[in-house]
Amino acid sequence: MTAAQSADPAMLPLSGVTVLSLEHAVAAPFATRQLADLGARVIKVERPGSGDFARQYDDSVNGESSYFVWLNRSKESMAIDVKSEAGHKILHELAEKADVIVQNLGPGAAARLGLSAEEIRARDPRKIVVSVTGWGSSGPWADRKAYDLLVQCETGLVSLTGTPDEVAKVGVSIADIAAGMYAFSGTLAALYRREQTGEGATIEVSLFEALAEWVGQPAHFTAGAGRQPGRFGAQHATIAPYGPFDAEDGHTVLIAIQNEPEWARFCDGVLQRPDVAEDPRFASSTLRVAHRDVVNAVIAEVFASLPTPELEARLTAARIAFAGVNTVDEFLEHPVLAARDRWRTVQTPGGPVRALLPPVELGAEPRMGPVPSLGEHTAAILEELGR
Repeated sequence: MTAAQSADPAMLPLSGVTVLSLEHAVAAPFATRQLADLGARVIKVERPGSGDFARQYDDSVNGESSYFVWLNRSKESMAIDVKSEAGHKILHELAEKADVIVQNLGPGAAARLGLSAEEIRARDPRKIVVSVTGWGSSGPWADRKAYDLLVQCETGLVSLTGTPDEVAKVGVSIADIAAGMYAFSGTLAALYRREQTGEGATIEVSLFEALAEWVGQPAHFTAGAGRQPGRFGAQHATIAPYGPFDAEDGHTVLIAIQNEPEWARFCDGVLQRPDVAEDPRFASSTLRVAHRDVVNAVIAEVFASLPTPELEARLTAARIAFAGVNTVDEFLEHPVLAARDRWRTVQTPGGPVRALLPPVELGAEPRMGPVPSLGEHTAAILEELGR
């Protein structure tokens, strides 16, 4: 998609949908930013003075938080004290006008503001109310705090990442991202159903249950095998060879062998050791996993004798999947992103930044609007309300 294909915002699929969000941190803002990408108007209610506490996570992007810049483009920021009498009334006026209301406040906070799903939908059954919680709104942990890393720990994910000697967390807020994705897709489904039936929806997504879905494969493996997959760093726990190896010049290349024909081509064309493919110890993926150290030693010896260009040429000729193990700096300059014209400029309170287009193409270029300063739209929204 190129800039020349950019369409009028009215052509975006969620044009005309208004979202009111009482949000902070990552999960709910990620869901609502994606709704904004598709044309929804997102009014973000923030605390006067401090705002969404993700604004203070860091100051790496022209003085702004990298989290906030990532998650809050194309939104309108309204700073009001929702606990004051006037702020409470304004909040409810905004809720009356919204199609979708999203919140990831602490347990019970939305109900104390009179914005529980039950109260909202009793007044207007067409409303779509989305709650993002930590552990679910019921159950023994309903009132317990939940942060991303805590959820990574409780779902067993941390026990699956790292090395045999040490566990490690995932390097991004994966529980928050998972919950935000399900909140986004659930909202889309609810909007579609409302168009068909006129009925709104009550949606709840918990970080714990979202990430529980994402660890489904190791959960099935553990239940079936009676043991959980081991920790092998950047190697695959249940497929071999599938991991990183160093070329002669020190560049790290990750290879992925998925089936037996690939294994045979790899041994013949890349290693130039057809005898390795014939070794009965390596006759299946399960056997190669059992003899992982021996397999890896053979591969490491050959790779260490080849400069990266020759190694990549052999891998390409043998039709073997491979990738360079990039730094984030290298990713930012990735040739695929440049060739596919995936970068756009987004304005922030501190100046312009590059931002990637959303990964789903729908024929019209998504909205890539500015990241708001705290309370930037308060006066304009109050004027809309006749105040």
